[in-house]
Amino acid sequence: MADRPLHTFEVVSTGQLSPHILRVVLGGRGFDTFTPIEFTDSYVKFAFIRDDIDATTLPQPLTLQSFAALPTRDQPILRTYTVRRADPAARQITVDFVLHGEQGVAGPWARAARPGDTVHLVGPNGAYRPDPAADWHLFAGDEAGLPAIGAALEALPPEAVGKAFIEIGGPDDEIDLARPEGVHLTWVHRGGRADLVGDDRAGDNAPLVSAVTGSQWLPGQVQVFIHGEAEAAMQKLRPAPRRG
Repeated sequence: MADRPLHTFEVVSTGQLSPHILRVVLGGRGFDTFTPIEFTDSYVKFAFIRDDIDATTLPQPLTLQSFAALPTRDQPILRTYTVRRADPAARQITVDFVLHGEQGVAGPWARAARPGDTVHLVGPNGAYRPDPAADWHLFAGDEAGLPAIGAALEALPPEAVGKAFIEIGGPDDEIDLARPEGVHLTWVHRGGRADLVGDDRAGDNAPLVSAVTGSQWLPGQVQVFIHGEAEAAMQKLRPAPRRG
């Protein structure tokens, strides 16, 4: 990915899905160079260029390698986000951001974004998509994994069977997720301040791990997808599905 050029997108619209999840739709000329992929965990790297730097004055074409050649203080901040939806017909991509108060770079940018604003990103890459040959599907994650899980649920065939466990701060952050009737969705409420997400807080006392390991195992071959920002909790969870 290092030598691939960046795509320059424009903000089309923004919308609050829940108190701590903000959706941003991007379009414009970025789709001239952006090619969607079939993976449902498709992700891109946003390159946030400092406000006092005019991107047109930087070495062209803009690539991760060209950024690496800049003085450290001038290098953009890179953040990875899942593409929730790509719509080639509309020439738009949708990205959902978890809001951590005023912390970080991406969240505050998304909150302040207005139609017409430009943003640079590189990608997409990905590795997972639902296997129609699986007998059933198991999904688990926290807010950071929600976009990829949502995309995977939408990609399942109508007859698919499975379980999805998503850890969030509380009931206010539950959102509508389209899925087959045979897929049961469980929202796991972490409690406390819902905007505090990370290894130090998301997954406290491993509520997601407990929910997954305490659930009834379905018969047959399972395909598992686990993803989240709280990597400590995810590492505990990844060995859990290995049942004979």
